[in-house]
Amino acid sequence: MAAGGGRYFCTAGRGLEPFLAREVRERLAATEVDCISGKVFFSTEAEPSELRRLRAGERLFLLLKKHTPLAVSGNKGMALIPSPGSSPLACSQRKILHDIKCFVIEEPEYWLDVVSVWRNFHGGEGKKDDVSQANRLPLKRKAEEETAPVTKRQETEQARETLSEDCQVEAGERCVESERKSDQDYWTESKASLEDPSRISGEKPIASEQCSFSFRVSCRCSGAIAKILTSQEIGRAIGIALMKQFGWRADLRDPDLEVIFVHLNDIHSVVGIPLFRLPLANRDYIKIAGLRSTVAWAMASLAEISAGACVLDPMCGLGTILLEAAKEWPEACYWGADISDSQLEGADVNIITAGLVDKIELFKASVKALPLPSDSFDAVISDIPFGKKFKITKDTELLPDILREMER
Repeated sequence: MAAGGGRYFCTAGRGLEPFLAREVRERLAATEVDCISGKVFFSTEAEPSELRRLRAGERLFLLLKKHTPLAVSGNKGMALIPSPGSSPLACSQRKILHDIKCFVIEEPEYWLDVVSVWRNFHGGEGKKDDVSQANRLPLKRKAEEETAPVTKRQETEQARETLSEDCQVEAGERCVESERKSDQDYWTESKASLEDPSRISGEKPIASEQCSFSFRVSCRCSGAIAKILTSQEIGRAIGIALMKQFGWRADLRDPDLEVIFVHLNDIHSVVGIPLFRLPLANRDYIKIAGLRSTVAWAMASLAEISAGACVLDPMCGLGTILLEAAKEWPEACYWGADISDSQLEGADVNIITAGLVDKIELFKASVKALPLPSDSFDAVISDIPFGKKFKITKDTELLPDILREMER
């Protein structure tokens, strides 16, 4: 797999998948574009600077695995014959965890290829034994921390349990529990002492000088599998499998490879590595956030803005639509109106931050009576309040007035 080329997927807000699919085709010359709910998969030879320019996507990932849903017994494992002292559910859980680990770590050479691409994007960050604290990626997100540490009481209880690392289903479909150290003990000991996993497990990881570094797993699961296993349990099992397979080190607080993303549901099973530390939707030119930037960009794209066009947002708020439009189509001229002084002040801050003072003009006015001549704009784009996020009074009277004034 060459640097700058490969298979990716990008997450998207609800309803924005078609916008993102069209954008990757047009902006990245992407092929093999596959659009599903919440995600768009594609292949491209685009460089990092081009990938960063995606505007309709939320987070961009290097694709490791895409598969059909993992098989989950509808009766929570009752079809399996448990070993003495094990419940059918516990046996089923171990088998599913075993299947998940096999699914994730199969084709280890491909894993190393993808990580190599990730390294090239990040300038060789995370080299073995010489990753300085300053060069490590800071952890700035609170969501996705599925593997939060358990309490001391839970650790004590878990330490008393002797669980199998893998549930092996033999010809008689019986779950065989080993007497080796539990996965939880392995995970805790590896985090605390940072020992070589091969010393703890007795298994020799794949030799890879260039791929020995720290990582963190983020797991999301829904549907049938979520009724049997939690995201934390799955994430922990995957983390242990990666430590054993590659000799990597788990680090929940300050990893070199910030997140290995795993999403399991009734539609698909997906594994990926985030290409950039921050979401694509985080615009560095928006200081005060308002409307979601991806939604604002999609709305502006529908206007088909051409060079020299005059564009108006009569309810501009913090100016997000105008900012997205002016960044993407700078040859046009933009005006924004709002009745709120505080909103206009915030929009002005954003415009200055984005360096678009010469492109966007603001003025105070009511959307029901704009001080503008008829037919003076080529396009009108606005996020009209429908009473969902922001309550409005007399909806049935206000909305027709707004639309009439926009049409004028």
